Amino acid sequence: MRAAVFAAMIAVSSAVAVEPMDSGTAATVNGQAITLSELDAVVNVNLPNVPITPAQRRQLRATLVEDLIDEALLKQFLAKNGPKVDPAELEAQMKALTAQLTMVNRTLETFLKETGRTEAQLRETWSLQIQLAGYVKQQATDDQLKAYHAANRDHFDKVEVRVSHILLRVPRTALPVERAAVKERLQAIRSAVASGKADFATAARKFSHCPSAKENGDLGYIVRRGLPEDEPLAKAAFALKVGEMSNVIETESGFHVLLVTDRKPGKPSVVEKCVVEVLEAYTDDYRLDLVKKLRREGQIKITLP
Repeated sequence: MRAAVFAAMIAVSSAVAVEPMDSGTAATVNGQAITLSELDAVVNVNLPNVPITPAQRRQLRATLVEDLIDEALLKQFLAKNGPKVDPAELEAQMKALTAQLTMVNRTLETFLKETGRTEAQLRETWSLQIQLAGYVKQQATDDQLKAYHAANRDHFDKVEVRVSHILLRVPRTALPVERAAVKERLQAIRSAVASGKADFATAARKFSHCPSAKENGDLGYIVRRGLPEDEPLAKAAFALKVGEMSNVIETESGFHVLLVTDRKPGKPSVVEKCVVEVLEAYTDDYRLDLVKKLRREGQIKITLP
């Protein structure tokens, strides 16, 4: 497990609001049930430290059950196709986590309580990661990794671009006609900027629903690879030259228009000197593609109340 993952796990708040768990089934994946109790254990860990409405809790359930479905599909696949996990590697993971927790004056017992997991569940998560890494390493050839490095030079060279955006948010419950109306509105704003009738900064301050509006839409510098949900925006931003504006981009948050205002070239990388980093990034993308394939082929039924 990478250090960043350890850090993210350690950073989980200790003030988790725990709700009672329901019995029943949240989803079925190729005949395997994901129980509501399992789902609510994950929900409770992800709850913010403020009260949320029943509607917000239902939305969080609906989002997180998709993650559990992906995990179930991956577990099923690797149980049949993945390599065996060396117990010594798991022990090394446990010692590393315990050492990091000690550095911030915390114990493993406290950590498990805060994250709503048992040690067995933690080891199971790590086993899945180790299996996936081992499976991908078996599949990937040197030529594939070199081609991947070449196709993702912006990431490996640590290139950064400075981005501003205008965001018009759309509720996930919005009807298609409502989404279309918001998109059309943002296209009109973009056209006004593109034609010189308005400038981007003024439009961002006036129309954007993002907190960055008060900063003229400025999001600062971003890297090519970040959170998966940011991928559509990062991909679009890195395809632009300085001073160029994107077309309207749709994400789960709503609709965006990007403007790239600066670019830092980074430092040219050599694939032979960043093999571990290339393999990790390749594995992340391989996992996404594999899960999409398993979803297409699998029998999935969501039965959330």
